[in-house]
Amino acid sequence: MPDMLPDAPPAPRRPVRALVAAVGFGGVLAVGGWWAGRDLTSATQPVRAPLGGARLFDQVAAAVAQKYVDSLPADTIFAKSVAGMLNELDDPFTSFLPEERLRRLNEQMNGTFSGVGMQVDIRDGWPVVIEPLVGGPSERAGVLAGDRIVLIGKESTRDLDRDEVFKRLRGPSGTPVTFTVERESQRQTFTLVRDKVHLRAVQRVALLPNGVGYVDVNVFNAFTATELSAAVDSLVKMGARSMVLDLRGNPGGLLEQGVAVAELFLDRGQSIVQLRGRAGSPPQTFTDSQPQRWPTLPLAVLLDRASASASEIVAGALQDHDRAVVLGVTSFGKGSAQNVYPLSNGGALRLTIARWYTPVGRSINRPPERRADDLDASDTGDVTLPDTIKPRFRTDAGRTVFGGGGITPDVVVGDTLTPPPVQALARAMGKNLGAYRDALSKLAQQRKRTMQSAGDIVTRAELDALYDDLVRRNVAPPRAIFDAAGPWIARSLGYEMARVAFGSDAEFLRRTQDDATLQRAAQLLQSARSPRDVFGNLERPRTATVP
Repeated sequence: MPDMLPDAPPAPRRPVRALVAAVGFGGVLAVGGWWAGRDLTSATQPVRAPLGGARLFDQVAAAVAQKYVDSLPADTIFAKSVAGMLNELDDPFTSFLPEERLRRLNEQMNGTFSGVGMQVDIRDGWPVVIEPLVGGPSERAGVLAGDRIVLIGKESTRDLDRDEVFKRLRGPSGTPVTFTVERESQRQTFTLVRDKVHLRAVQRVALLPNGVGYVDVNVFNAFTATELSAAVDSLVKMGARSMVLDLRGNPGGLLEQGVAVAELFLDRGQSIVQLRGRAGSPPQTFTDSQPQRWPTLPLAVLLDRASASASEIVAGALQDHDRAVVLGVTSFGKGSAQNVYPLSNGGALRLTIARWYTPVGRSINRPPERRADDLDASDTGDVTLPDTIKPRFRTDAGRTVFGGGGITPDVVVGDTLTPPPVQALARAMGKNLGAYRDALSKLAQQRKRTMQSAGDIVTRAELDALYDDLVRRNVAPPRAIFDAAGPWIARSLGYEMARVAFGSDAEFLRRTQDDATLQRAAQLLQSARSPRDVFGNLERPRTATVP
């Protein structure tokens, strides 16, 4: 079976613009123009029959190659032709993948890359280790979160962006790379041998209070179902009596892995997803072939607007079969499947070949007029059509669920819009948001030695110190705007302080206290003794009915 690939929610795309000007020859002369745009010897020729597609393309390409004011190599002309053709399909998920992009996609889907294994971000113009990856060369050598990478080889890393840092640190397995980090004013040099590094699909596994297990799945790569199965098994052994499957921010991945994850929680013979291709071609239905692993485990699935593709397949199947309660906001609506066709130049064509439908027949695909390029950049919540005008469907148990693109949760919870004070702060900071983040990180580093616990309260004095640092950097917003966003700034600073002082696990636990979606899911699950009990804990069902 060919791999069906997703993509993250696309960036806005600019339409191809054509400017057509019909100007009379006499009008051109009147304004002193000069008309040299056509072979006048053809003016008296009879009108010919329309050219065939191939001949038309050949004539246009030849004219551009021979007569366009700027000389263009033939390869460039054909590359632009390909880009224009794919753009005119008006499908944000069909694209040409140059060799480097294809390599990165393969790494993401295979779940491995060759390098030293660490997450890096830019702070104050320097690359800083956010977290060494478990089992990678960096972790084994003792690289720590917070280390500032100041040299790679003998070259300074000042003002390098993340892509440049990764290019220098990554390379073929078995090859060495030397870099120097700065840690609390001390420098340490590491010489590591690059190795295959596994990119974990399951990023976080935790047992929350009241026996609620938590698993964060961030991508559907070749190992997702295996990692998730092991994670749930471990949580059950630790005493988990229910489970939260967090798919927020998950852009999707391999279709076969979406199907495999759904199979873990569904019964043999239950449908998972249907692919419908060109008109006239038979649909392809994927059906569970295995008994579910944990039939008595109550389950909740969390979604947001960045949950797409295979995430929506899993959530839709579990919702349609009443196996999980879905919470959050309506998902992205990336309801199409792509195949990747290798090309002779080392790149590939990613082409949409089908659309996805949930077991009860809901289209996952968001209508074109509601796609991401039509949305305001500040809108981070549920912008889909209201439930009152969405098509309605029935689950196996007779509950009403909604179509119309994306997966509409059973319980809508979480911020559907960025709070106005935060929007105002973002606008005021503008291109200086990076400096704000750097100042936040610097203050967290200063508090590292005095932190008593991951839950230490952020004080007014610390917010004042943060603002003073922004003033020194000449990037401070108006004080009134900063103060209005104070509660959200304090929250972000608290997360950073917890991470710097106690690690990512401590940061996660602090975040859970402010996570309204996760807290609501835990509330629904904690008293449930069976999967169906979760739905009994919901408020009265929607009054909408299916005619």
